[in-house]
Amino acid sequence: MKDAFGIPQSLLVLGGTSEIALATARRLITRRTRAVWLAGRPTPALEEAAERLRGLGAEVRTVAFDALDPESHEAVLGKVFAEGDIDMVLMAFGVLGDQAVDEKEPVAAARVAQTNYTGAVSSGLVCARALQTQGHGSLVVLSSVAGERARRSNFIYGSSKAGLDAFAQGLGDALHGTGAHVMVVRPGFVRTRMTAHLPQVPLSTTPEAVAEAIELGLRRRSETVWVPGALRMVMSALRHTPRAVFRRLPL
Repeated sequence: MKDAFGIPQSLLVLGGTSEIALATARRLITRRTRAVWLAGRPTPALEEAAERLRGLGAEVRTVAFDALDPESHEAVLGKVFAEGDIDMVLMAFGVLGDQAVDEKEPVAAARVAQTNYTGAVSSGLVCARALQTQGHGSLVVLSSVAGERARRSNFIYGSSKAGLDAFAQGLGDALHGTGAHVMVVRPGFVRTRMTAHLPQVPLSTTPEAVAEAIELGLRRRSETVWVPGALRMVMSALRHTPRAVFRRLPL
């Protein structure tokens, strides 16, 4: 169960090598979290991440999980929940893709959508049902401000995040009153290995800042978290910008 401040004692991470997810796990372990499951494709990186978290004092196990294999999600995730209640599920897997390449290769574009959206729909529903059965717990979904309005420069990635965001919001409505809770996190540009090749942009953030915002959101039992918070107003303005004007913006 979560403690009196809303901090989970047990954490399941879907996307166990995500820099944002690991920053969040580290932060929560320094608070109250003691049991962590890192779910991802079996790789040395996953095992190394688990070992680093063990060094912080948590009991950490790895789970073989593939977002692109939805037929396995019920069995794989069901085994985790069968071992005991999970206070928080952090859905952190996803790929950025390469817009220029993906526009020319529809199969590659579909893979971005399958990873970021359909994989999340499948695993999200499995976890939501388990949390509802428990009667408590939070599903934290890493969305993106890119999903607020598709931009020419990354509309494939942005559209996949738009789908994920809408799904997570609807799932939160479906779980309302059950004891389970969905929190959608919308970071802006996060400085990670995945974005290292891209130019810096205003209001960029870090995995540690996102982790801090997630902790605060858990304490407040928020439904939506923007990182940084100023992006709420920025994206609201962009969302309502006339399309003829929006097309001329350097986005």
